[in-house]
Amino acid sequence: MNRTDFQQLAEVRVHEARILLEAGCLAGSYYLAGYAVECALKACIARQTKQYDFPPDKQRVGQIYEHNPKKLLKAAGLEKDLEEAMRDNKHLERNWAVVLKWTEESRYEPVRSEGEAKDLFLAITDVHDGVLPWLKKRW
Repeated sequence: MNRTDFQQLAEVRVHEARILLEAGCLAGSYYLAGYAVECALKACIARQTKQYDFPPDKQRVGQIYEHNPKKLLKAAGLEKDLEEAMRDNKHLERNWAVVLKWTEESRYEPVRSEGEAKDLFLAITDVHDGVLPWLKKRW
């Protein structure tokens, strides 16, 4: 997969999450919304890769194949950028905190409430303060 693949996949997953949320399929919406962030972060990581470069060291490769937003943010080299952005934007900070509750294991867990699924979706997609629009500026 390449950067464009991850960008497209992020868009598809957030679209699917919206459809599932509107249909009341909360667990599926929650999982796919978080997966959209994972794909966006991997697009940011892919942006750093130069054509024909050999893959980085084993530790770096392990970081790239994570499913944890916080670890992927670090692998993308965006920790400081996000910290600075959150200092100026408390809504983005709140949205990132909501995203950090998502895990790969959420696919096995029922969502506790409609609010939880909506909160994650909005934290990711909010036009002004969402995590996905912030990541798109860096992918």
